[in-house]
Amino acid sequence: MWVLWTLIGLAVVCRCEQKFAIEPQDQTTIVGSRVTLPCRVLGKVGKLQWTKDDFGLGQHRHLPGFDRYTMIGSDDEGDYSLEIFPVMLDDDGQYQCQVGPGPNGEPGVRSRFAQLTVYTPPEPPRIVQGESLLTTEDREIELECISLGGKPPAEITWIDGLGNVLKDNIENIVDSMPDKRRYNSRSILKLIPKKEHHNTTFVCQAQNQAERTYRSAKLRLQVKYAPKVTVSVIDGSTRLMEGMDVRLKCSADANPPDVTYRWYINERLVETDLVTELHLVNVTRAQHDSIIKCEVHNAVGKSEESETLDISYGPRFRKRPHSVQADQGAMITLTCDLDGNPQPDIVWFHEPTDRVVGTSGNLSLVVTPETTGRYYCKASVIGFPEIGAEATVYMKGKPSIISHRTQYGVPGDNVRIECTAYAVPPPSKVVWSHHGEEIYNDANKEYSVLEDPLSEGIKSTMIIRESKQDHFGVYNCTVINAYGADHLEITLKPQKTFPLLLILAGVLGGIVVIIIITMVIILCQRKVKKPPVNTGFIANEQSDVEKQCKESDRSSNISDIKMELRTGSSVSNVHCELDYGGGGSETGSESVVTRIGVPLAGPVPIDHRYSNRFSSSDYPEPVFPPKNDGQNNNGYVPYVDYSRDYNPPPPPVTSSPPQVDPRFSAAYGNPYLRSVGPNLPPPPPLTPAPPPYSARNGLLPGQRPQQYITAAQPQGVKRASLATHV
Repeated sequence: MWVLWTLIGLAVVCRCEQKFAIEPQDQTTIVGSRVTLPCRVLGKVGKLQWTKDDFGLGQHRHLPGFDRYTMIGSDDEGDYSLEIFPVMLDDDGQYQCQVGPGPNGEPGVRSRFAQLTVYTPPEPPRIVQGESLLTTEDREIELECISLGGKPPAEITWIDGLGNVLKDNIENIVDSMPDKRRYNSRSILKLIPKKEHHNTTFVCQAQNQAERTYRSAKLRLQVKYAPKVTVSVIDGSTRLMEGMDVRLKCSADANPPDVTYRWYINERLVETDLVTELHLVNVTRAQHDSIIKCEVHNAVGKSEESETLDISYGPRFRKRPHSVQADQGAMITLTCDLDGNPQPDIVWFHEPTDRVVGTSGNLSLVVTPETTGRYYCKASVIGFPEIGAEATVYMKGKPSIISHRTQYGVPGDNVRIECTAYAVPPPSKVVWSHHGEEIYNDANKEYSVLEDPLSEGIKSTMIIRESKQDHFGVYNCTVINAYGADHLEITLKPQKTFPLLLILAGVLGGIVVIIIITMVIILCQRKVKKPPVNTGFIANEQSDVEKQCKESDRSSNISDIKMELRTGSSVSNVHCELDYGGGGSETGSESVVTRIGVPLAGPVPIDHRYSNRFSSSDYPEPVFPPKNDGQNNNGYVPYVDYSRDYNPPPPPVTSSPPQVDPRFSAAYGNPYLRSVGPNLPPPPPLTPAPPPYSARNGLLPGQRPQQYITAAQPQGVKRASLATHV
């Protein structure tokens, strides 16, 4: 029982104690918005009020005197939250919910302080310099952007015409306003205008936490700048060659655009009528690396741009290689110094071995017997002719005489004896002697010695005036230099002479013979050669003719083939001739025609040597269609039938019939086309060709020839032919 009363007492005590279920918290809001500061109390028995910065707002829920303040909620729930609408900047401060002591002595309670922060957006930014600014290149300017009345202070950002955020050379300043609640923000952009900034729009953006949307201001920058100059070659060639004409163009971009041009070559003013172009005619290597400058002026200032000429030209020697004399084992250097653009390609050749020994301007080598000789330096530049020079490497040593051991002279005439020696270094002395006695120029007037220096030695010539018999014999030539000596015994022999008259006669006779031979050759070339008629062919020539005639027969409907070999022509002039019933007679020339084919005089035996070359399958019997008389086939018919196609012309109407030789008929000489009658003469007998026979006509001695010669015919009749039947 005691426990029950204890619990009831505790419940009464707890119910009578005042405490907060919900206390207000710090909040941030924006001017014009609605804000609620929560406050809920359990066991409320005292009076409740809200305070702002420790100033009481009242105990009634409508809070008279504060139209924008209201305590919302219900007493049953113990909810006394404070609502402010619309929020003003003055509402910024500390708020507290307080409950006074109860009537029975219950203690009062106070909530924690809640800070209400009120933000206000700044005014739209503006640029102090306005919407446009005209300035000059390379002169520093300051662009100032201002944003007023923001809480917190506005953040200002600069953006250039390309959308890039500028972060350098910017100064930000914040000033507090008199109400101590708002702030003014300033941002200063320091800028050195360039040509690229001309007609560029700069943007100033401002914002704070009260308004997340940027507000902006714009300024268009106008920049006056000196000309921006470019110089270029406009002849379309990527490579300037020596001898070309070069055109250069000067382009300038300037503000203001009124400009003047000046051209300079290596700082020398060029007078030209053209303003924006410069013409150079026939450029040379002397103008290589010349600096072409274009200078342009306007009201702001001047600018210039230059172009260096890169002219390609062929190689040229600055220093040619020189021959060198050195001892064996010495190190030497041959120099080939060249000028060219681009740098010439250099190749050294060792001529005795014809091999490449170097590719640079200097060639170093050790002097040995293998490395001596001529060296050739070749230089080339693409697009230009090659040039070259040579030098010789000599190895020093004693002289070496290279003259002939036997020399000749004409007795009574002045005789010359030559002694040529290879000597490096050059000989210091050449000594001549005869019969053991040294020969001097001034000691004996019969002799005189001439010395001709050579690049590789010396040539000494001894002259004997009005030589006599005792002057002929052995002479000794000794050549001496610093490295030793060499000697040679030269035998002088008398030379037989011929009388001058015989010599002249021989020369003139030779000239006459040459002229005659030349005329004969010219006449022979103009004359047409006619070889004699040959009655037979060798086997291979006959075989070639047979093949030609056989091919012609296969491609033709005419079966009667004749091969003609005309007198005065070569074997290659043999051709196949078609016989149209004897109508194709020769002209009135006197040449003899050799026919190879089917004879008109009837069948003849075929040589057994050719019997295996043809068969009945090669030339089958043709089948002729019926002929349509009167059909015009351009003078030809599709088949030949001599017995019915030949229609002789009717005889002229005369008092007496003409006497016509029947042998002119197409049927003459062919027994198959001839009709036996009293008016036709018998065919002439066939007579063999006279012996002898040889392998040239394809027959062996004792064999019967397959050649027949027709009987002689009267003049005017078709000429007899030598027919060879295959």
